[in-house]
Amino acid sequence: MNSYVLKLAGIDDATRNPANGTIDRDAAGHITGVLKEGALAPIRALIPPFTAEQIKQGILKEIDDLHREGVTAFKDTATPAQWSALHALNDAGLLDERVCMLWRAGDSVDSARQTLAAIQAALPTPREYQHGRLAVCGAKIFMDGAAIAGTAWSYQPWFKNGVIDPGNTGYPNMDPEVYRQMVRLFHQAGISVGTHAIGDRAIDWVVDTYAIVEKEKPIPGLRHSIIHANFPTTHALDVMAALEKQYDAGYPEVQPVFLWWFGQSWLPTLGAERLALIFPLKTYSDRGIRWSSGSDYGVAPLAPRYGLWAAVEREALDGTHPFSASQDVDIHVALRSYTASAAPQLFLEKQIGTLEAGKRADIAVWDHNPYSIPSADLKKLKCEMTIVDGKTVYSSPE
Repeated sequence: MNSYVLKLAGIDDATRNPANGTIDRDAAGHITGVLKEGALAPIRALIPPFTAEQIKQGILKEIDDLHREGVTAFKDTATPAQWSALHALNDAGLLDERVCMLWRAGDSVDSARQTLAAIQAALPTPREYQHGRLAVCGAKIFMDGAAIAGTAWSYQPWFKNGVIDPGNTGYPNMDPEVYRQMVRLFHQAGISVGTHAIGDRAIDWVVDTYAIVEKEKPIPGLRHSIIHANFPTTHALDVMAALEKQYDAGYPEVQPVFLWWFGQSWLPTLGAERLALIFPLKTYSDRGIRWSSGSDYGVAPLAPRYGLWAAVEREALDGTHPFSASQDVDIHVALRSYTASAAPQLFLEKQIGTLEAGKRADIAVWDHNPYSIPSADLKKLKCEMTIVDGKTVYSSPE
């Protein structure tokens, strides 16, 4: 397994953009307030900031954990302090991982301009890997919240404790037109955009925005993505397919591990019908839409073996199967979503993602052949050796 789209929140999860939240209502059902993760800010303010050395050690520990699971490349977001630490480790030759970083763009045109300036100052050429290890891959924007909290922007109301919650269709994280201006700003500067979008209405707005900016100024190859893409409409699927074909953009970056990790805990908010069709992986494949997989580490376990298994089995943590079997994929498709289909999202498809002459020797060795073992055993796979650029960075003591 030699490339892997991942959001490595474990370096410093407290810096995450507060996209998730809950809605408070009075006895009559009227919205009285929205509590977001940002409400934890006063608590976080009491925690002493990490030193530069602590951040470096944290990154090295995270990379060691990744190597133990056969991961040689990942995509994530970073704070300025984390970026400085990554840059220092890379210059010192200590970054034994390929790291593709998105910079958080905030929720306004002004914050997007500041992020664009920071990206352009960080590395002279976007998507170019310094020492073959570290690149600024683009900007990240949060379009909506979370499904489990009922804050993802949807056409239909969410549920509350299993009952329809009238009027609660989630909400956009910012004025949708402002989002569109932000994407246009990055796109016209030649910067890739990854947008967190979970609800069907949010996904529609995101893919339509990508289509608009590409039509205004075609720049094939930026590979704008939809992060999570839980509930795409037929319209969104049509636009994704067209964007991929015409502009090399509009790619879903999904987290199959969520099926296992969240499972039935989604049910009170989503309802059985919507839950069954979450993450339509088979539909993506049948429509010829290239999709890639990751973990959203910090939210779910980082090991790709869990995601491989979940994509094939669609089994919840409690052993039940609340998800439609019509969206199962086989292990060949699942494995590609972590390798050959993931590498292009890190702009590394010419170097990694498949084992062939001329590519880098980024290799994971497993204790069993995932193509021949029972699919139920995929989650038990053990990595025996991980190699990056021909260097053994992990070897199992067993």
